[in-house]
Amino acid sequence: MTVLEQRPAYRRHLPHWIPSGKAIFLTWNLKGSLPRHAREALQSERRRLENEPSKKGESQNARYLRHQKILFALTERYLDGAMDGPVHLTDAHAARIVVDSILFGVPRRYDLFAFVVMPNHVHVLLLPHLPLEKITQGIKGFTSRAINLLQGQQGRALWLDESFDHWVRNQDEFLRIIGYIELNPVKAGFCKTPEHWASSSASWRLRYSWEPGESFRPEWKPVERK
Repeated sequence: MTVLEQRPAYRRHLPHWIPSGKAIFLTWNLKGSLPRHAREALQSERRRLENEPSKKGESQNARYLRHQKILFALTERYLDGAMDGPVHLTDAHAARIVVDSILFGVPRRYDLFAFVVMPNHVHVLLLPHLPLEKITQGIKGFTSRAINLLQGQQGRALWLDESFDHWVRNQDEFLRIIGYIELNPVKAGFCKTPEHWASSSASWRLRYSWEPGESFRPEWKPVERK
């Protein structure tokens, strides 16, 4: 299947370009999952980065990428350690809805390399076959309706509108991101080994001998959406 040319993607804070044919590390989180003090800290760090002097020999693209990594790491630290705010995905049925929706997109919408559903956020590594915006809207829209129905919260804004996306530069980074995604529950203290977290590609790897770097096979998928 031909990968469509991605248009420029503009986010509220940092404009960036998503090139065609590149795997994308995609993250989104529940609305309200970042407490006020975390949002203020992120805003303060963003301002600091925008105003810092340029590093000698650093290109504009390298500066942008470095800033993105710093802000992402800070956001992750708050999400993983959140003691308040929504954690709707601790509900195993809700988490399964998200997993099934991610798997449903293979192979027509994207190739899938890794995923994890955390209590308040989701990580996915994929190669899009459709515009990324259409992919995220599809997953978020379906899961929002299904989880709200499950939890008796029709009309609730489940997901934060914005998502984080980062296109993978090389094979080493690609494999590092797979490891990062699957180790997230361990790092957050929810389990001892990645495969013990059911809502993760790590548990599927154990079940199907799914090798890191290999794309998910549709025949492994036990879900049929009507």
